[in-house]
Amino acid sequence: MSGNDYLKFMTEQVITYMNLPTEEKKKRKSEKKHKPIFMNRWLGMLPFTIKVMFQKRLGHN
Repeated sequence: MSGNDYLKFMTEQVITYMNLPTEEKKKRKSEKKHKPIFMNRWLGMLPFTIKVMFQKRLGHN
């Protein structure tokens, strides 16, 4: 992709986002906030469990 093509693509994306209603923007932001943590999403609860165990053992909250 050349520099001009990339600039054109980014401009289109910005304009599309700016033309969205504010309700849609708020909805997208709230959806992003509720995504699961990377380790939990890809590796399950095992890394989280190990992390909590180590924190309790070391006395951290």
